[in-house]
Amino acid sequence: MTNSADPSDSPLVRAARGESVPHTPVWFMRQAGRSLPEYRELRRGTDMLQACRTPDLVTEITLQPVRRHRVDAAIFFSDIVVPLEATGIEIDIEPGVGPVLDDPFESRADLDRIPELTPEMIPDITESVRRTVLELGATPLIGFAGAPFTLASYLIEGGPSKNHELTKSLMHGDPQLWNDLCERLTQISAAFLKVQVAAGASAVQLFDSWAGFLSRADYREYVLPHSRATLAALADSGVPRIHFGVGTGELLADMAGAGTEVIGVDYRVNLADAIERVGGTHPVQGNLDPALLFAPWEVIEREVRRILAEGRSAPGHIFNLGHGVLPDTDPVVLTRVVELVHEVSAR
Repeated sequence: MTNSADPSDSPLVRAARGESVPHTPVWFMRQAGRSLPEYRELRRGTDMLQACRTPDLVTEITLQPVRRHRVDAAIFFSDIVVPLEATGIEIDIEPGVGPVLDDPFESRADLDRIPELTPEMIPDITESVRRTVLELGATPLIGFAGAPFTLASYLIEGGPSKNHELTKSLMHGDPQLWNDLCERLTQISAAFLKVQVAAGASAVQLFDSWAGFLSRADYREYVLPHSRATLAALADSGVPRIHFGVGTGELLADMAGAGTEVIGVDYRVNLADAIERVGGTHPVQGNLDPALLFAPWEVIEREVRRILAEGRSAPGHIFNLGHGVLPDTDPVVLTRVVELVHEVSAR
């Protein structure tokens, strides 16, 4: 049985720990955002980074999908580049593009532009988490940060990249500089997560959005040590850790071994295969294809039931999409998915 008043004993946290749950918990990556008309109304006239640093907005935006969909967790409204911007790096988020820098990272001298992140640099994050947790009550809040590799890619490429040629060139051409950069970013990501946990987050997720562009050999040599160090910094936090990447089917075993309670699975990998690849030892999160939310309801229902059935072979299962909610998704469909997951999985 769970204590319905305690977010640390909620279905989501229990599932993340591999414990019994009254139903499979469900939340959606990017559940707070462009698919909700109330979000678009609230964000009108406010740029993304400003919204992420304004506690009133952060709290309201984080709560919107919980109210509407009755999901089992809130995901903290922020962006993976917020901690970089907080350290003084000049970075912006262009609508329809993503994070961009006018002065990308190129040399060892650029390391001096990246100081360590301290809690004093982000008092608004502490305040936002505290306010949100107070409003959520028994519903857990998931904090998050970008993994060092993905943050490094934005810094080096100057924005999103289709090939990551500059990143891979630096990684292989100057491994010492690469590792020094990633160590700096490890500190920043870990500090950002710790601030959220200290303010009341009940779980955290480490996003490695671009790791799927790497070979397994490159991942193991150049990325895994830094992801492991980031997650290890939260080992004594008392909250479960979720590790997720896009296009990372070939990397799942290594990502699971980085030191995480839950391994996130994107939509390109059958959930049953993912469970087998990680040895059946980790709770899993995922993994409905976000594009299928545009299909007829009978298709969605069939896929939800299939994923729930496959998830039963893992120690725990958190239902989610295999990536983020697409902007034109009908919110009514998301609500119906939540209801279906709860109904089908009720113990």
